[in-house]
Amino acid sequence: MSRDWCSVIPAGIRLAVQLVPNAKKTEVLGVVEDALKLKLNAPPVDGKANEALIRFISDTLDVPKSAVSITHGTTSKRKLLEIRTARLTPDAVRQAFGQA
Repeated sequence: MSRDWCSVIPAGIRLAVQLVPNAKKTEVLGVVEDALKLKLNAPPVDGKANEALIRFISDTLDVPKSAVSITHGTTSKRKLLEIRTARLTPDAVRQAFGQA
């Protein structure tokens, strides 16, 4: 059963992402297997890719970094994130990442 990569939760929005670390540049690749696939210009060492992911999500959605947290998959390429904000909708998130 496939689930949406962007969904509403009581605290805000949940995102499922799949990462490609060590890329030449950070960019959105699209939706693959129920997750937003992203290239990150950061190595998967010492939490640098996780920090880059949080910064990219925060900048793209115009929310504070403190509102973005990785809830599952901190050591995996597939992660679940929560964005704690009342102002975002799944449609707004999809549009921000060019997936509307």
